[in-house]
Amino acid sequence: MPPEVVLGIFDFLRKSSAPSSAPPLDKKVASYAKVAADKRAQAYDRIEAIQTLASMKSVDAASALLKRFTFTIDPSITDQDEKEVAFQGVADAGKGVIPAIRDFCIKAETLSWPIKILRSLLDDDEYRDELISLLEMFDTEYTRNVEPKQQIITALGGLSGGEIREAVERFLDDVNETVRFHAVQTTFAQGSDESVPALIKAITTEESVRIKNKVAEGLMGRGWIIPEELRSAAREALRDSGGFVIADSGRVQRGSGFG
Repeated sequence: MPPEVVLGIFDFLRKSSAPSSAPPLDKKVASYAKVAADKRAQAYDRIEAIQTLASMKSVDAASALLKRFTFTIDPSITDQDEKEVAFQGVADAGKGVIPAIRDFCIKAETLSWPIKILRSLLDDDEYRDELISLLEMFDTEYTRNVEPKQQIITALGGLSGGEIREAVERFLDDVNETVRFHAVQTTFAQGSDESVPALIKAITTEESVRIKNKVAEGLMGRGWIIPEELRSAAREALRDSGGFVIADSGRVQRGSGFG
């Protein structure tokens, strides 16, 4: 065999057996991701893994950090500290991590931290659009865990816009009473009397007195006028409420109903 071929073979073997000085990022992420997402890992090992992933500031590392939001540990102060580091690590990866956040939200049991991350990354319009897009994943039928859609509806209450009103109004008829209550709050937060028909329609079939009272208080506080064709239904719906009546003017008030 020619000498140059032998030398070439040995060069190849040396390169193959030599340890890599920079392992591929995905393998590096995977090794820390496993520990960061392990609820049973030692606390000092887990926080070290979280800090290392956060320092990478990459989409891969940020995606791995999202899994830290799937469980809680004791003591609560340690849980909060770890999640704060994970939060900052995801946020530092920039807007490129948003598709991973969307994917995470599809299966997540709670969205408080993902919503917080989106708020830190996006301006008001972008944030609103993301929340509405997430809310569109949910229907108004029974679901075991209502927390995600409830959290989105509540977050939308801190923003304003016709798109929010339209997106939230359908949840006035949600199967879950708590979701309906938050939908009422967010609907009123939009400050548009265009919601009056939807609110009146909702209370005509509403069994919860606290929701009927919430709607009545909101209508009274804003002085919104109920259209004449809806007043009869509204009066009937509020018959068992906390003393609310529809005045001749079409406004909700407490008392005799005149004025």
